[in-house]
Amino acid sequence: MLKHPNGPESTGGPLALEPIFGLEGRIPRHELPAGELPRDVAYEIIHDELMLDGNARLNVATFVTTWMEPQADRLIAECLDKNMIDKDEYPQTAEMESRCVHMLSRLWHAPDGDAATGCSTTGSSEAAMLGGLALKRRWQHRRKAAGQPADRPNMVTGINVQVCWEKFANYWDVELRTVPMDGDRYHMTADEAVGLCDENTIGVVAVLGSTYDGSYEPVQEICAALDAFQARTGLDIPVHVDGASGAFVAPFLDPDVVWDFRLPRVASINASGHKYGLVYPGVGWVVWRDAAALPDDLVFWVNYLGDSMPTFALNFSRSGAQVVAQYYNFLRLGFSGYQRVHGYSRQVATRLSAKIAELGPFELLTKGDELPVFAFTLRENVTNFSVFDVSDALRERGWQVPAYTFPKNREDLAALRVVVRRGFTDDLADMLLADLTRTLPRLEKQQAPRHEPEAESFHH
Repeated sequence: MLKHPNGPESTGGPLALEPIFGLEGRIPRHELPAGELPRDVAYEIIHDELMLDGNARLNVATFVTTWMEPQADRLIAECLDKNMIDKDEYPQTAEMESRCVHMLSRLWHAPDGDAATGCSTTGSSEAAMLGGLALKRRWQHRRKAAGQPADRPNMVTGINVQVCWEKFANYWDVELRTVPMDGDRYHMTADEAVGLCDENTIGVVAVLGSTYDGSYEPVQEICAALDAFQARTGLDIPVHVDGASGAFVAPFLDPDVVWDFRLPRVASINASGHKYGLVYPGVGWVVWRDAAALPDDLVFWVNYLGDSMPTFALNFSRSGAQVVAQYYNFLRLGFSGYQRVHGYSRQVATRLSAKIAELGPFELLTKGDELPVFAFTLRENVTNFSVFDVSDALRERGWQVPAYTFPKNREDLAALRVVVRRGFTDDLADMLLADLTRTLPRLEKQQAPRHEPEAESFHH
């Protein structure tokens, strides 16, 4: 979170030390204390304050992994001090990163898995930006080689894209052309995407798993439409697939969905290792279909601690722990393990969504049969309470179920969303359903909604 004078105020006043610590007095919250504290005292102060955080297992708002096996926890602890950039000192950690890139390259059907091109990142947002930078630089090279201006790049996305694409466009001076939602269409389709393309379009971003409702955008149809567009205009516009969640789900559960490098127009794919890659935050991945899709002038060769190595990143030093944890998952689970874990999550999601639909007041927007994620809203005849009232009532029992309004053209639609991920079991789903059922009689007695939409209520 960015600390800013216009943002929320921090908790004020000095921190009081209880006599049980063997100390008395106060220590400041917003400046360095003048002296030291015993390690146990410092630990206990922080430990107690963190009890105010939510229970991660009851958080169905986040896509981020909140449980890993104890063996993975141990590996992470053993590798926290390893600097990912220092490949000369930690060559085996670097080797594990390389193996992960090879595995993902093959999983996503790159033409030559032996010549895999990609890297780990701090998350799918950084990975997406690297993919976008490669698209922009390739477009600039083509335009300059043809003697054409390269000062007005644009990118086409659906309005449902994650905020990282808005950041990319802002930070790197790219016009973001977004396809709005329309009626019951909650993501971009092929015709709308092509309709916004021109000679300045650096690429089209297709989302494999919308954060609004869990649905896949039709990547194959978008590529086919761009093929036809090229045949008419001569403009060759690549596709980047934002597979932050779906790139770790579709290969295992939806093998007949063609969305990856099997489509020649797909130039790059990003994914989040800390979502359905099943690793704690933060690790992401970006893979290009081949080395030609990543311009050489974006790659830096860095002489660091005695060795020269290629790097393409928005940061430098970071821990290698999450990369090692990703490799652990790949070895531990294999294809069948990921298939089993995500298959169970989808089973939980579709069963829970069906049960919620049977309660009466709710209408499903999606049912969790693509990403194990579903969104639901209130039926039109329910006017005395809102989805925001439902979210607030569930929070009383510890559940974090986000309520939010949809973007442009469907601002009238407010929904709740449930993300099912590893660790969210049938038993927990039954508990959520029971608590939701328990809140309804109270909500139905209301005369009018008590909670209104808040801009900050939905975070991708």
